[in-house]
Amino acid sequence: MYNLVSFSGIFILMAFAWALSSDRRVVNWRLIVWGCILQMIFALFIFVVPAGANVFMFINDTLVKIIDVAGAGTRFIFGRLALPPGTTDEWGGESLGFIFAFQALPTIIFFASLMAVLYYIGIMPWLISIFSKIFTKLMKVSGAESLCASSNIFVGIESATTIRPYLKRMTRSELCTILAAGMSTIASSVLAIYILILQKQFPTIAGHLVSASFLSAPAAIIMSKLLMPETGEPETMGMDVKPFYEKESSVIEASISGANAGLKLVAGVVALLIAFLGIVALADYIFSGAGSRLNTLTGLNIDWSLKGLMGYVFYPFTLIIGVPPSDAVEISKIIGERTIVTETKSYMDLAALLAKGTLHNPRSAFLATYALWGFAHVASLAIFVGGIAALVPERTSDLSAVGPRALLAATLACLMTASVAGTFFGGGSILLGQ
Repeated sequence: MYNLVSFSGIFILMAFAWALSSDRRVVNWRLIVWGCILQMIFALFIFVVPAGANVFMFINDTLVKIIDVAGAGTRFIFGRLALPPGTTDEWGGESLGFIFAFQALPTIIFFASLMAVLYYIGIMPWLISIFSKIFTKLMKVSGAESLCASSNIFVGIESATTIRPYLKRMTRSELCTILAAGMSTIASSVLAIYILILQKQFPTIAGHLVSASFLSAPAAIIMSKLLMPETGEPETMGMDVKPFYEKESSVIEASISGANAGLKLVAGVVALLIAFLGIVALADYIFSGAGSRLNTLTGLNIDWSLKGLMGYVFYPFTLIIGVPPSDAVEISKIIGERTIVTETKSYMDLAALLAKGTLHNPRSAFLATYALWGFAHVASLAIFVGGIAALVPERTSDLSAVGPRALLAATLACLMTASVAGTFFGGGSILLGQ
């Protein structure tokens, strides 16, 4: 029954996006139909076809092994601080528990360096070009926005550089799609963080996060084009656009450049978490204090924290994607708080719920994993608008204007991804690590 709820949720979410469209008279039906078909084919292959499940498990095990190997450098630098919970080093020293700063963040540097090497040897451009061609031909979108959306499956804000020559002349609809695609996916360089956070409670989390990346790209295009349909004439419509990037002189230089970029990303993540979690804590203190007095005066029982308030907003959407009512309140709070405090904190709260055994149905954590997979939050909006505006300063006003609509598109795309995954959920599947 809940699988049917998730399936119907796909269309309810699209109808909601269309209702808020900047021009409801313009609907690209080919884009919507093919976008849904692409998601269904991929989900069917992963969750139903036995060979797909084997591919899924191979990817999951490979990523887990890579992360374990990547920890060698971290353990050399930080010693016992970098040991995962329940492990010991070669000298018998025991782990001091999970420490986010010393176990999760350093993996960003490794993955950023690895991705730079894969770009240098041509693997990443080849993969990105394949998906770009599929989106351009089947979904009837411009080659530039298709290429950027494909890049976001694997990388983050830097995906905009792959279409830098075309940014100046892009339509507003294209700019909205670029922003939405960036915020509805997550860079591979931070993939390891969420695997480390949830792996103990959700052994196959790595495979699910990878599949979420592939599902989110077409979902972002659909939601973006429903909210801001194309009314102009894109320069690269129907064209096969090649990725634009500056190639290093050697694989060593690529590795070093990637590591340096990863280090900057770590600093950005740290600054973002410190600032936003502090601001949210202050806001919670103010809202909770005023709200508790209001509850006392009126006899109401309302959760006035930001997490609680956002939970009320996202509660109906949580039911729409197929989360059982018994867990909907907790899951809606986690999905809602992502909009304000980033997906990192939300994944940590999900891990805490799993560790406590608070959730009644494994379906709830499964759907939350997919719904949270994306940079769909206020801080990310500022990062993407600012980052792309730095490449094309003359389009700053356009980027700022479409930014809020792109954030809504990204949020709905993440929920749509969860609905697609929920359509094929199987309680006894090996993909759940049970």
